[in-house]
Amino acid sequence: MAKLRLRIDFEPEGSLGPGKVALLEAIRRCGSISSAARELDMSYRRAWLLVDDLNQTFRHPVVNAMVGGRKGGGAGLTAFGDSVIRHYREMEAEAHDALARHMTALQDEVVAGGDAPATPRDCPVPEDGSERGEQERDCDGRKAMQRSLSKQPAGRPN
Repeated sequence: MAKLRLRIDFEPEGSLGPGKVALLEAIRRCGSISSAARELDMSYRRAWLLVDDLNQTFRHPVVNAMVGGRKGGGAGLTAFGDSVIRHYREMEAEAHDALARHMTALQDEVVAGGDAPATPRDCPVPEDGSERGEQERDCDGRKAMQRSLSKQPAGRPN
């Protein structure tokens, strides 16, 4: 089944996507960055860098460190961090609902394992033998597509 992944790129820098949101949700569940990182099979350093990136991206922090005590400290989401998760998940659900019929239509056209053609596609080869090697490499169309796109006039969207 087709999956829709939402990633928001903020200007001038920073982003929010499924990985960062999953990390925030894990921090909310676990109460610490290190526990959340272990749950997501991620290094503590990577988790900390992602949290730092989020805290730098927004005006308000999404995660605050809690000083030690009987529980030994940890980290928790701020009210703004909870808001970021809520907004992201709502946007994701709205996007999925709005695009579901398009995704289904495209998914229906995807070649499944048993639906793949049994024989390789025929590739036209010039009778005079010119560019024969190039033609054979183009059989899957990838190089031909790259050449076609590279020949488009400047400023014209692909």
